[in-house]
Amino acid sequence: MYGPAVSDAAVEPEALEPVAVAARTSPATFASLAVPDYRQLWIGNVLSFLAVQMQVIARGWLAHELTGSNAGLGGVFLAFGVPMLLVTPFGGVAADRLSKRRLLLAAQLTMAVSAGLLGAAIVADVVAYWMLVAAGAVQGVAFSVLGPARMAFTGELVGPGLLGNAIVLQQMAMNGTRVLGPSVAGVLLGVPAVGAGGVYLVSTALLVVAAGATAGLPPGRPATASTTSPMSELTEAVRYVRARPDLALLVATAFVVVVAAFPYIAFLPSIADELFDVGATGFGILSAATAVGAVVVSLLLARHADGARAALLQRLAGIGFGGGVVALALAPSFAVALLAAVLLGGASSGYQSMNNSLVLARTDRAFHGRVQALNMLSFSGFGMAALPLGALADAVGLRVTLTGMGAVALVAMAVSSVAGRRVDAA
Repeated sequence: MYGPAVSDAAVEPEALEPVAVAARTSPATFASLAVPDYRQLWIGNVLSFLAVQMQVIARGWLAHELTGSNAGLGGVFLAFGVPMLLVTPFGGVAADRLSKRRLLLAAQLTMAVSAGLLGAAIVADVVAYWMLVAAGAVQGVAFSVLGPARMAFTGELVGPGLLGNAIVLQQMAMNGTRVLGPSVAGVLLGVPAVGAGGVYLVSTALLVVAAGATAGLPPGRPATASTTSPMSELTEAVRYVRARPDLALLVATAFVVVVAAFPYIAFLPSIADELFDVGATGFGILSAATAVGAVVVSLLLARHADGARAALLQRLAGIGFGGGVVALALAPSFAVALLAAVLLGGASSGYQSMNNSLVLARTDRAFHGRVQALNMLSFSGFGMAALPLGALADAVGLRVTLTGMGAVALVAMAVSSVAGRRVDAA
C-alpha cells in the first residue's frame, strides 16, 4: 500500500549508496518527497503546523486583549515552556522505545481536543486568561512528544543520504504555514461571526485530518526492544552527548541562541501595537514577513543541507538570527521592521534547520529521539524566558530588551564559531 521506508536498519549498505551519492551531488530541492512514506508524514506535519500557527495568532491576540501587558503574553509562553522542559527528555526516550506513529497520533489528537475545548469556551463567551495558559501547557506536553518522534521518524523514513533535505523541507513546511496560518487566522479574527472561536475550531478540524494522514504511516518501531528503564536511557543519552564534543557544542549553543533570541516571536503583537500602532492586521503582516523569509531561505538551503558547507551555513544563519533581532528592535518605521522581519525569519529558520540536520546526522540512529529531545529543550527554555523578558520589556522598554536579546545570541554564535573550528580540527 505504501512505498518501503528507507532506513539504515532495514536496507543493505549497497542500497543506500545511490542515496548517499545523490546527497553529495546536491539532490533536487524536493528530493526527499519522492519517498512515499516521508511524503505522507510531511503532509500530516503541514496540516498540524497550519493548525498550530492559526492558534498562535489567536492565542497571542487574545492574551494581549485580556491582559494588555507583555508579561501576560510571556505567561502564555511560560505555560508552554515548563511542560516542555519537564516532558521533552522523556518524549525522546519514548521515540526511541515506542511506535513513532502512535506517539504522533497521540500528540495530534491531544492538541485537537485542547483546541476544540478552548474554541467552545470562546464561542460560549466564557473564555478567561487561565484557559489560554492551560491550553499552552497542554500544547507544550504534546509538542514534547511530537517533536522527537517526528525527527526520529524522518531519519528512519528517508535514510542518511536525504536526511538534511528532509529536515529542511519540514522546516519549510512549518514556515510556509506561518504565511498561510496568520493570513487565514487574521481573516477569521476580523469576521465578527467567526472570531477567535472559529480559528480554534478550524484548527481542531485540521488536526483531526492530520491524525488521519499519520494513521496511514508504518508503525515506526525501534530496531531493538529496550531492556532498561526510561531514566537509565535518558542518562545514557546525556552521557552520549557529553562524550561527543561536536554534538555537545551544537546542543549547548542552540539552547543559548534560541532562549535568548526566539522570544521575539512572543513580542510581535506588542511590536505591532505599541511600537508602530498597526493593530491585529499589522501583527499578522509582521508574522507573515518572518515566514516569507523563512520559506525563501529553506528553498535555498534544501539542495545544500547534506553538503560539506552545512556547518558554515549553520553559523552564518545563527549570526543572522541574532542580527535580525537587533535590526527589528532598532527599526525606525513599520516598513523597515518588515524588512528586518524577513531577514530574521530567514536566518532563524536556516539556523534551526541546519542545526537539527547536523545534530541528527552526527547521532547514531539508536539515540535519534533522545538527542533530538535534548536539542529541543531550547524551546522549553525560550517559553520560560518569555515571561521574565516580558517583564523586563515592561520595565525598560521593548526596543532595549530586544536589542539585548539579539546581542546575547550574537555573542553565543561568535564563541561557538571559534570553539567549533577547534573541535573540527581536533
